[in-house]
Amino acid sequence: MTKSPQKTPLDRSLAATVKESKAPAISRAAAVLRLLGKSDTPLGLQGIARELGLVPSTCLYVLRALVAEELVSFDPDTKRYALEAGILTLARQWLRRNQFPDQAQPVLDRIAQDFGVTMLGVQIVGLDHIIAVAVSRSGNNIQLSTQVGSRFPALISATGRCIAAYGDYSDGELEARFHTLRWDQPPTFEAWRQQVAETRLQGFSVDDSSYIAGVTVIAAPVWKRSGNPSHALVAIGISSTLKRGGIAAVGEALLSGARDLSGDMMGG
Repeated sequence: MTKSPQKTPLDRSLAATVKESKAPAISRAAAVLRLLGKSDTPLGLQGIARELGLVPSTCLYVLRALVAEELVSFDPDTKRYALEAGILTLARQWLRRNQFPDQAQPVLDRIAQDFGVTMLGVQIVGLDHIIAVAVSRSGNNIQLSTQVGSRFPALISATGRCIAAYGDYSDGELEARFHTLRWDQPPTFEAWRQQVAETRLQGFSVDDSSYIAGVTVIAAPVWKRSGNPSHALVAIGISSTLKRGGIAAVGEALLSGARDLSGDMMGG
């Protein structure tokens, strides 16, 4: 689901989030952790400050606080920062109380192997964003890589159509968010609304090359309780390959898996 090594929408929004926050100290710390979490290599003070639009002295203050809390490590030889093992303590608590990744993994693995796609289990955080909490890959030569913990705007791609179709949101709320999204081949809001209506009818949604050119994304919603969907199952594959195998077949497999998971999560 990631496009390329280019800056992602998350990168572009971090500085704006910090600037607009009503709790800037917390927002700065969260932004630093997210930036370090998505980086393949440790980062220096100047690079972190530049990415987040922070004054270096302010950035250094945040980094020192995170180091003291054992959430970030500092290498005195390279003068670079990286996530520290203390992050695992927070993650372990979340994993202990959130059963969706474990429940979804067998479903993701089965569909990934049956259809040769990359599968995601994502958690929906309102209209703000979605987070990948489980991943399965088919082992085919062509891979579309997304890591656990990756964040995306809530209304983007196929998952966004599910959120709009089954969530209790006004057209005004949806349109305001829609116009902030970045697509390779952006649909008009009117065309997108029609696709949302189609999602309600068939139970799953399809994004054919709009988000990422040449890539088809299919999603089906999952409920933890009544109301808005809490999660979604997402299949990602090369468009030409998926069309040969049958997009509808993948959608039906997602829908079946999502219904079973919803029943399990809602205690039924």
